[in-house]
Order: sequence, then structure tokens, then C-alpha cells
Amino acid sequence: MSKYWILNIVHLPEKGSIEVLPFFNLTMVWNKAITFGMLGQLGALGPIIFTIMASLIALGLFIWMLRSYKWWVTLSLGAIVGGAIGNIVDRVRFGAVVDFIHLHVAGWSWYVFNIADSAIVCGVAILLADAFFQWGKKS
Repeated sequence: MSKYWILNIVHLPEKGSIEVLPFFNLTMVWNKAITFGMLGQLGALGPIIFTIMASLIALGLFIWMLRSYKWWVTLSLGAIVGGAIGNIVDRVRFGAVVDFIHLHVAGWSWYVFNIADSAIVCGVAILLADAFFQWGKKS
């Protein structure tokens, strides 16, 4: 929904960037690489490789999600899988992921990202917290 809104309601590709708050812009970026622009040098083959990799990882995480007995692990895996699917759909439709959230303050600027990326990061953070707090406990 957010990417549809950015592309078809806001028409961000035509506008480039819109200041929402002094530290937050909607900035259109077609990300042909992976997280934080990594591995962008793969050229035309990149989106195909990333789509296949992300699909296989999402499938594995989905299977893990179905077998999970902890609600927070299920929730975090759902966020990761949902975010991955959102970005996979972009790669299939456009050959790149629609990124548009740009945070910056006092000369510092973070990478442009999207809500699917945020879901993935939150899901991974929950999994890491779960693993950390389980560390050292006897099964």
C-alpha cells in the first residue's frame, strides 16, 4: 500500500523528493541492489539473483514460522517474510525496489529505505533479542 501510494498518489518519481519534516523527506530511489545499496555492481543480473535468493530465504523463514511455538518468533518471522515479499514484488514488477523514506539531521543522512525494509529490520531485531535472552539457558 505504501509503495502504491508513493508511485500513484504522490507521484514521487516525477517529484524526486518532498520535505515532510526538517529531518524527514520522501525521496524516490529505485534500489537495484540489496540492503544499503550493497552488491549494486552486478548490473542487469542483480535483480534476478536477488529475487531468487530472497524467494528461497523467504520460503525457509516461512517454513520456520509455521513450526514456531513462540508467538513473538512467529510475529518476527512474519514481518521478515512480509517485508521480503514486498521487495520481491518490486523486483519482479520494476527490476528494482521502491525506496522512499529518507531520514537526516544536522548533515547526517541515513540510507533511503521503505516500510518493508523496516519490517525486516524489526523482525531480525526480535529474533536476535530472543536468541540473546535464550543464550545460556538449558533446554
